[in-house]
Amino acid sequence: MRGAAALVLSCAAAAGVAPPAAREPWLDPQRSPEERATLAVAAMTLDEKLAVLRGSVATPWTHPDGTPVLIPRGAIAAAGFVPGVPRLGLPPLYETDASLGVANPNLVRPGDVATALPSSLALAASFDPRLAHQAGALVGSEARAKGFNVLLGGGMNLARDPRNGRNFEYLGEDPWLAGRLAGEEVRGTQDEHVISTVKHFALNANETNRTTLDARIGRRALRESDLLAFELAIEAGHPGAVMCAYNRVNGPYACGNRWLLIDVLKTDWHFPGWVMSDWGAVHGVDDAVNGLDQESGAQLDETEFFGAPLAAALAGGTVPMGRIDDMVHRILRSMFAVGIVDHPPVKADIDYAAHAALALDIARKGIVLLKNERDLLPLARDLKSIAVIGGYANSGVPSGGGSAQVIPSNGPFIRIPEGGATLNWRDVLFDPSSPLDAIRRAAPQSAVRYDDGSFPARAAALAAASDVAVVFVTRHEQEGFDIPDLALPAGQDGLIEAVAAVNPRTIVILEAGNPVAMPWLDRVAAVMAAWYPGQEGGQAIADILVGAVNPSGRLPLTFPRAAGDFLRPTLPNLGAGEGAAVHVDYEEGAAVGYRWYAEQGTRPLFAFGFGLSYTRFAYDHLKVSGGGTLEVQFDVLNTGRVAGADVPQLYLTSAAGRRTLRLIGFERVTLEPGERRTITLTADRRLLGWFDEEHRRWQLDRGVYQVRLGKSAAELSMGGEAVVAAN
Repeated sequence: MRGAAALVLSCAAAAGVAPPAAREPWLDPQRSPEERATLAVAAMTLDEKLAVLRGSVATPWTHPDGTPVLIPRGAIAAAGFVPGVPRLGLPPLYETDASLGVANPNLVRPGDVATALPSSLALAASFDPRLAHQAGALVGSEARAKGFNVLLGGGMNLARDPRNGRNFEYLGEDPWLAGRLAGEEVRGTQDEHVISTVKHFALNANETNRTTLDARIGRRALRESDLLAFELAIEAGHPGAVMCAYNRVNGPYACGNRWLLIDVLKTDWHFPGWVMSDWGAVHGVDDAVNGLDQESGAQLDETEFFGAPLAAALAGGTVPMGRIDDMVHRILRSMFAVGIVDHPPVKADIDYAAHAALALDIARKGIVLLKNERDLLPLARDLKSIAVIGGYANSGVPSGGGSAQVIPSNGPFIRIPEGGATLNWRDVLFDPSSPLDAIRRAAPQSAVRYDDGSFPARAAALAAASDVAVVFVTRHEQEGFDIPDLALPAGQDGLIEAVAAVNPRTIVILEAGNPVAMPWLDRVAAVMAAWYPGQEGGQAIADILVGAVNPSGRLPLTFPRAAGDFLRPTLPNLGAGEGAAVHVDYEEGAAVGYRWYAEQGTRPLFAFGFGLSYTRFAYDHLKVSGGGTLEVQFDVLNTGRVAGADVPQLYLTSAAGRRTLRLIGFERVTLEPGERRTITLTADRRLLGWFDEEHRRWQLDRGVYQVRLGKSAAELSMGGEAVVAAN
């Protein structure tokens, strides 16, 4: 086999350029990424340096002034393209959206499909870092096989508002959960020699007027919540790039926010990679001085700031040459560190069947059983008739919209047009995994009949004549738009009410990207949160319904009882004109989600961490040790009759005399009936302490720290305490 350097030389020759001499030191894989980047920067001309600091949109589109914009020469049709330096053997950056699979925006690559994974909330509901690593590796491997070397994922903003249109792309409301899983996703992707990008840095918690919104919060609070999640993910995953957000943070735009990009990311966290902008998020050449390293999708900005304006600023001395070299060095350093120079992508066949199996596994582990009155589920084997109603269940399962949309690999999808300024941007896509067909296969002894739910009276008639009614309800959510409230659209609440009125054995399947209001909860027997379950979601839902799989998902975000329970009962800036200067004051500070509910003494509909199983688990033998941090040991026992997975959760309840509630540990564990296992959790000291913004460091006070073990943030059982030392 030829070596990696030979592959680079062969690619350069194929592109019609003179290959660099094999002796060029920056192509020596035995040198460190830092040294290689330094050597390469020294060999570059000024024009070559400036070229890698500006990326282009890699899909054909029309500029607002009517000018057609073509795909750049040499690019793969996708999200973005940054030219390489063939003279030096440095490849271009081929960038693809890929939060939930490799995207194909507006079908710019005809016939190209990818594995459509369940939403990130489903992955978060698994509470399984190993599964997150597998998901990242899957997407990375498919991206590489399609010729891409930069993946614009994963998303990991905390779910501060249960109406945020992009929550389905993120990993819930807790920084420890989100940070751990995001770090593993990044690591999985970069193991495949594809650069991963964590986004959106930072506080992109609402989509309404996201390009003008000022997200306001205290710096300490931000450090202890959203930024802590990013810090944890960056430490664990070592992403090659961080993507800054559209919104402002306490005044300055995120992509020109010196405190965020220089003080926090590059100085305090020592991040060695580069900061790329979101597409159309750059507001001036000064963004380079304030920490931005690369302008992405430059044609979407008011001016291509990192083109001629940056060159002029360099010539005029307002941007020093040292800063230009640092920007380029950061990009090249990540290219060498992740291996896209030594191991360039090679287009290859993809084993979509094997990848579909992982998509199915994520969907199964992410489904959360919220209610199961009188143990209606799993469905009895002697049912004569099952009514399946609504939600396009005869055709497939919905997926979230926007740049995370994936064209599934397992067959033709259904597109429901909703219009919008951009072609197909707001359309609803249903992945081809029919729950109806899957239920029929899983329950061959039952007559399974379907009604589309358009007329509640007709659906109720079918339900009344059936042993069990399974009602599927959907809500489309996507990038660029928040939902105004948590209600189900299109009269679906009325549909559930009509069915439940005639059949008390009604099961509701929620397919949405956020919590759902449930005014009918007391009148149905079972409720299951399936999120957007991906291209194998129909099978996963059927497996849970019939008991082929024991549900094990746990809520990664709180389900409120009513809008009045929110800190912000009305969606901020609802009705604001496009481009209006708006703001949101995140008054909850670091008390995001379940922590805010605990502070207010408000009982949610379903708590963070909640989820039912077809078996039961007990905890005992809790031991808490102190010292430099907390170490907690306990046993988990499956006391039921079937195998299942549990997610015991450890919460800090008192820190040196300060009352608090914070998840500091969890472990997913699968047990056979009667099986017992000992679990040991060690707390990250930052989860026990507080951030001293004045001295820019974490502080830990000496004192007694109390913990409690539980099944959710609202269901805590045994506890213990130990003394932890100060810094």
